[in-house]
Amino acid sequence: MKLIQRVGYYLGGFAIGLIFLAFFLSGKRASCSYSPNARVLKNIGIKPLKYSDEALSYMNEKTLDTSTINTVLRKGNVNFSLSNTSLDSCKVYVIEEDVEDVEILLTVENCDSLATLKNIRIK
Repeated sequence: MKLIQRVGYYLGGFAIGLIFLAFFLSGKRASCSYSPNARVLKNIGIKPLKYSDEALSYMNEKTLDTSTINTVLRKGNVNFSLSNTSLDSCKVYVIEEDVEDVEILLTVENCDSLATLKNIRIK
């Protein structure tokens, strides 16, 4: 068998494999969240979010709504230097994001079954 025939068979099989993958994975919600930032945000996002009294009063005072908070929790960046990840029970993360030219910092306590928004700061 000549080299060109081998390459042709290889590319044909590779194309059929790609078609099968596209068919089987088309309806799946597969994601690749391997960075520490993405893993923390995904972990917080799948849990119910509880707002502390301090966070609720600050939201009322500054007229922030929950859609802004959800945007920060979905698209924000975790500042690991300000976060306290060495705790055993509930780790505390600081998440920051620019929303409408305003930098919002959220302090979130991430426990096993519940995420609590402890503090909100606007810079």
